[in-house]
Amino acid sequence: MTLHPRLFCFGYGFSATALGRRLAARGFEVAGTCRTAEKAAGLRAGGVEAFVFGEAPLADPAVALAGTTHLLLSVPPDETGDPVLAAHEADIARIAPQLEWMGYLSTTGVYGDRSGGWVDEDAPLAPGTRRGRRRLAAEEAWRAFAERNAAPLHIFRLAGIYGPGRNQLRGILDGTAKRIVKPGQVFSRIHVEDIASVLEASIAHPHPGAAYNVCDNEPAPPQEVVAHAAKLLGRDPPPEIPFEDAELTPMARSFYADSKRVSNRRIREELRVTLQYPTYREGLKALLAGL
Repeated sequence: MTLHPRLFCFGYGFSATALGRRLAARGFEVAGTCRTAEKAAGLRAGGVEAFVFGEAPLADPAVALAGTTHLLLSVPPDETGDPVLAAHEADIARIAPQLEWMGYLSTTGVYGDRSGGWVDEDAPLAPGTRRGRRRLAAEEAWRAFAERNAAPLHIFRLAGIYGPGRNQLRGILDGTAKRIVKPGQVFSRIHVEDIASVLEASIAHPHPGAAYNVCDNEPAPPQEVVAHAAKLLGRDPPPEIPFEDAELTPMARSFYADSKRVSNRRIREELRVTLQYPTYREGLKALLAGL
């Protein structure tokens, strides 16, 4: 470890914030990007060195990336590919020799639909949605970059993320939660603090080239999670809605295209991660205490 480690996050969002907070407490300098100057000002007020990236590339990438030892990539791909690679491939290649760790946040959507069956990191990648295909293309592009530049890339395939301000308890309280039933449908999920635990463990024990599923121990039907959230709040659950009758956005509907159980054995055995929230029950209970 260098004397002054520095984490730079392309996309300082929900997951990156959880990691940045932990690493800052360990003496890391923390920097990242957001899409607007207003958000950048907010991050700076919280001690994060912030830069604007989105509609345009970084204004001065050499300054933004200077001293970076750890690089996290969490900007989603679009229809043209990965926006970070498109804008800053050469800039990241220049700092590759100094990187001790590099992580790309992907999705378990790259496995496609398995009709409720189990998948691990060695399962074939066969995304069935446009979102999943974009993520797989981005994974492949970053792997190719890492091979060309000897960069210490790690890929993290995240399940459905929840945490403070983003959970089914909030949905029950604000009336937006829906108990949609699609027979055989199961999802895996992960608390944002457990994502940070996995990333922190990987930073401590890097294994360049590795891919990790980041999910909790218990895949579950989504309607069960909604019902449990309602029970914790002492409220009646929303009525069940058959999937074919549900009014969903295209993005929400795409989540129901895949049904699978995702194994987290590798993060437990290789990274020695003990999840703080091994199922949605512990996660929601803790979030309830924080409401």
